[in-house]
Amino acid sequence: MLNSKLSTHEISYWEDWQQQRDPEAGEYLVQQYLPLVDFLIQRFMISLPKSVDKDDIRSLAYEGLLDALDKFDIQRDLKFETYATWRIKGAIIDGLRQSDWLPRSVRDKVKKIEKAYALLEQENNASVTDEEVSAYLGITKAELNKTVSEAALSAMVSIDETLYDDDEPSGKYNMIENDKVVSPERHVTDQVVKAALAQAIDRLPEKEKLVVSLCYYEELKLTEIAEVLSVSVSRISQLHSKAMLRLHGATLAIHENY
Repeated sequence: MLNSKLSTHEISYWEDWQQQRDPEAGEYLVQQYLPLVDFLIQRFMISLPKSVDKDDIRSLAYEGLLDALDKFDIQRDLKFETYATWRIKGAIIDGLRQSDWLPRSVRDKVKKIEKAYALLEQENNASVTDEEVSAYLGITKAELNKTVSEAALSAMVSIDETLYDDDEPSGKYNMIENDKVVSPERHVTDQVVKAALAQAIDRLPEKEKLVVSLCYYEELKLTEIAEVLSVSVSRISQLHSKAMLRLHGATLAIHENY
């Protein structure tokens, strides 16, 4: 049975591409999904340090799209956009890891900050301030903010980390819906993680919560969010990074116990 989420017109192009590798069909499909590539690049650029070239990210994203076009099964009742999103994000993350964009010393600092958020916010059942985290770690607020800025992408990579088998992507905290029955243990773990993330989002400081909402629900660009809140783009990037660190920290304790 062919994919019900594709139109008859789209299916004809998919069949020509997959059965004959027809160049015209391939070009049509690439052009059809370029807006998705641009959207995902924008999302990554929110958290990338300035030293990362946007053209490099675009190249990695295109590789992910081509990989998705190559491996997508039109017999499965799955939206291509959903499948391609995982492939594109995975290609970008893999490329960033291979380029060793973040020194180990910074990675270690980020892990300590995440654990501090997790511990302090579990104890208080509320968001903690920069001053409280800095005091707990024995560093200054300036040092905390510097590490957050240097490792802006780290938390997003951890949240969005994608694991692949031969033909289907899956994520630590986000799962592509499918018809296969998951084990009761997996279902319970997924529900616990979702509940922990929902609680963590709810207790984010108001500015961080607003940035997350505008970014992921309203789908505004970084510059647009800065205009809405009347602050600098770098300030929005910092708020986004701190929110991601808090959210990742909220999942640490859960996964340590499962």
